[in-house]
Amino acid sequence: MISPLVKCSPFIKWAGGKRQLLAELECRLPGSWDTYYEPFVGGGALLVHLENKGLLKNAVISDLNSELINLYRVVQNTPGALITALADEDFQNNETSYKKHKERFNTLIGSRNHSLERAALLIYLNKHGFNGLWRVNRKGKFNVPFGSYVKCSIPSETSILKFSAMLEKVKVKNRDFALAVNTAKKGDFIYFDPPYQPLSKTANFTDYNSRGFPFTEQERLARLFRRLTQKGVQIMLSNSKVPEIEELYADFPIESVNAKRFINCNGERRRGIQEIIVTNYSFDKE
Repeated sequence: MISPLVKCSPFIKWAGGKRQLLAELECRLPGSWDTYYEPFVGGGALLVHLENKGLLKNAVISDLNSELINLYRVVQNTPGALITALADEDFQNNETSYKKHKERFNTLIGSRNHSLERAALLIYLNKHGFNGLWRVNRKGKFNVPFGSYVKCSIPSETSILKFSAMLEKVKVKNRDFALAVNTAKKGDFIYFDPPYQPLSKTANFTDYNSRGFPFTEQERLARLFRRLTQKGVQIMLSNSKVPEIEELYADFPIESVNAKRFINCNGERRRGIQEIIVTNYSFDKE
């Protein structure tokens, strides 16, 4: 039995993850809510943070990335089998092993079968690939290069079991963001963390899936934000601080916050930048 003193933690890296922004998000949480929704769940940093704060009663998470959702479902339903699969000595920290497992993963990607193997491969590739990126080509194949890390850390048995225990009160979906929140009602809370609008034409990191996340999707999300607001759903949203996004949410409170981006290959360019947090409710900022 896992000690209740052991904290839950995200067990995969995810580009655009919100670990560095948690303090800013926490001070802007609504006072209370019923069901928590996170339709762009990624690595689940805020989900885990709410769990560790004792604020997660029940939740609905979703992502359009079917391999990520398959992983969460395997962790939810068969964590012991995943722990055993990850102990395979064939998972080595070298480029030869990485290329072999990436090739195997790409023969299975998008399949309805081999759920456990796909989950284990995704964790291995996530931990050994460059910066923990998820990137696919136009054919939907994973194409992140080897990360060349001196030491890689496969999630521990405890971290997987703790995450699995949290998921007992979470519904896990593989749906479009609008469908993922179609049951949200007055008094619920949604955190939207979509792929960020690029800061420039040359900073186009929107590989949400093989089709990307173009500005038309940002516009569709903004329309959904308004419809849900009319229903009385509490919403917080984060995105890039760029004029076109600020214009979409001009009718709502927008605050700028400092954050760091960690996906640039040039370490000197991983500088602090400003992002925005949009809310449709009042909160007591401590």
